[in-house]
Amino acid sequence: MPNYGYHLARVQGSATRRGYAAMLPTLLRRPVEVAGDLPLDVYAYSGEAALPEQVASIRSFLKNAGRPSTFTVVSDGTYSQRSLELLRRLDRSVAVSDAADWIPDNAPVDVLPYLREHPTGKQLAVIMSLPVDRPAFYVDSDVLFFPGATNLRALTEIPDAPALYLADCQLSGDERLFRSDAERDHPVNTGVLLLFQKLDWSLAFERFRELNAAPTFFTNQTMTHLAMHANGARPFDPRTFVLQLDDQFIYRDSYAGADLVLRHYVNPVRHKFWTDLWR
Repeated sequence: MPNYGYHLARVQGSATRRGYAAMLPTLLRRPVEVAGDLPLDVYAYSGEAALPEQVASIRSFLKNAGRPSTFTVVSDGTYSQRSLELLRRLDRSVAVSDAADWIPDNAPVDVLPYLREHPTGKQLAVIMSLPVDRPAFYVDSDVLFFPGATNLRALTEIPDAPALYLADCQLSGDERLFRSDAERDHPVNTGVLLLFQKLDWSLAFERFRELNAAPTFFTNQTMTHLAMHANGARPFDPRTFVLQLDDQFIYRDSYAGADLVLRHYVNPVRHKFWTDLWR
């Protein structure tokens, strides 16, 4: 028997996304009521294909978390000038940058081609460069924020770790970089990170050098996983910082609600990003 709820959610999500994309210029005439000021620099890495998600994510952050010191969208190189201008007009905190500006100074020469040329390597270069002037919150474009995001301020006040990471619901990584089963534990997702200080990436660089093969989509996430654990980072509370797939095939979102800080709507549940947008 067909799963009508699942297919209806996907159709609804797709239709909402198309409508939202068509309305983007109009949205600029409807300013977000900002929750307050937030002592963070926020960074996102995205491109033209993710413009609707990026706009919706920024607006949900402003509404539920507040206005950061800066919200920098790092372009993967595909954004049109029209789209970049649209992003700048979202809020006075929003700036745009190019991925080429985010190559970390201490990156080994043999890793530079990956950081400069590979799509997910460029994302890794941004993460490795953070923080800059104050605590840095990195967030993917497919993350939606909810009223519980007001709690982000408390996380910046008395940090008890060099960084916080979004706990993944399953390991999605480049298995070639692991050396033991223990290294696979507590999987890190690069979709949401809070960095209070620059990390030591030496272990990640070492494993990359040993790879001697082409990186995959998840190589950057595995390098981040290794660096986070090597530096003593800890996870966000998974009850309010959510990455889950167990409600993929039902209509409703099992996690969206007033107490939620955010949910990362990775590809299998991306349609729920749009069915939950107006919550």
